[in-house]
Amino acid sequence: MNRTRSAVGPKPRHRPVRWALAVLLLASAGCGRGIGEESGDALARDTAAAEAKQLNTELGHRNRARDAGSIAAAEIVQEPKDAASGGGATVRREALAWSGRTAGNERATVDVRFVVTVPEQPPLSIGGASNSAGEATRCYRYEFELYRYTTYHEIDCPSGPAPSPPTAAPVPRVPEDGQKRLTAVLRTATPETLAGAVRAAFPQDWITVDTTARDGALVAAVGVPAERDCLLLVRTPAGKIEAPGYDRIWLEPGETGCRTALYLAPPR
Repeated sequence: MNRTRSAVGPKPRHRPVRWALAVLLLASAGCGRGIGEESGDALARDTAAAEAKQLNTELGHRNRARDAGSIAAAEIVQEPKDAASGGGATVRREALAWSGRTAGNERATVDVRFVVTVPEQPPLSIGGASNSAGEATRCYRYEFELYRYTTYHEIDCPSGPAPSPPTAAPVPRVPEDGQKRLTAVLRTATPETLAGAVRAAFPQDWITVDTTARDGALVAAVGVPAERDCLLLVRTPAGKIEAPGYDRIWLEPGETGCRTALYLAPPR
């Protein structure tokens, strides 16, 4: 009986094997490619596509006449900044080409290059998510038409650096001192001199002038219709200068516009 028990011996133990596996797991998590590590280049490509889609949403519906260079300069060109998707990725937007304008039935086009850099992200735990460092460049063409939503599609990226960024053209506006000018005119004008005096104060050809004298009141509207920019003042019969309020939707195309009717005959 004793010989039989001695021949069988104790059951083998597996603890050394378990410890070896644990050491291997820790080693793989601490150096080299981690378990389940994603490609940084692939993440960068996905980030560029997401940024292109987000830019299209931001560019949105076009309701102002603009040339392509102004759109690129004011709304597209961007120095490196954190990507909306997070994760430490950065994205730079470059305007590669631009042409046309959003006026009438015309179309503006801007080609944009997205340059994305993704940093390495080690796993935070054994078997946790991680990615290698990576980068990607993708290019898209954005197309704009007045009173339509922006559209875009991917294009091949040209080689070489981007050209010098465009400069936005000045947007026509009522002068900053417009209210001061119009107030001065209304204080001294008569019904007979009102129209000429207001036009003399605002001689720019992109500014519209509309004046009315009625029941002892003098009304003047000065604006830039294409920009929905409007200055409306009234000199009451008592001589007081007032700026009556109105709903800005009435400045949109097809509505009253920047005219004295905003005060004298407002929409109902």
